[in-house]
Amino acid sequence: MIGPAIATRYSPVICRQLKAVLVLPGGVLVLVPALIIWSTSNTDAAARYIGPANPGFWLGAIFGAIGLGFAIWTVRLFITRGEGTLAPWDPPQQLVILGPYRHVRNPMISSVYMMLLAESLMLNAWIIAVWLSVFFLVNAIYIPCSEEKALEARFGETYLRYKTNVPCWLPNPFPWDPDNSGENA
Repeated sequence: MIGPAIATRYSPVICRQLKAVLVLPGGVLVLVPALIIWSTSNTDAAARYIGPANPGFWLGAIFGAIGLGFAIWTVRLFITRGEGTLAPWDPPQQLVILGPYRHVRNPMISSVYMMLLAESLMLNAWIIAVWLSVFFLVNAIYIPCSEEKALEARFGETYLRYKTNVPCWLPNPFPWDPDNSGENA
């Protein structure tokens, strides 16, 4: 059981995180796919749940589990190290260059991509894969034009050095060590 002092200390942090998670990944992973599935239910684009007998189901389950694991990991890092949330209206106050952030600059968005792919596979819904593509394109424009500019303004040379050494989308198998002269470890 959580003691009253601990619950009181973390309540504002938990509320901030829940709001950000419900609005952003919740909207992308639940609300938009639900609307898509509902609006295409009586069409050729309708989702057709394939069930565990189909290998696509298990492939989707694997992608979903990996994506969920990375999402939890990155949100936890934002709480414990970044002192902020995943939301642009409540961004981290500290630059996080730990864990998956040493391999790729956007592991949180990558986790959402994996979970959308999981939904598409497990529901046998190519229309969700179309949503995944649209969401990727939006982020491919938004992140470099807005989010990265804000990070450069907030964290200056430290972020520019990080950006130079860590890829945006495709993870580098070798983690970058910020203490190693700016070179890949």
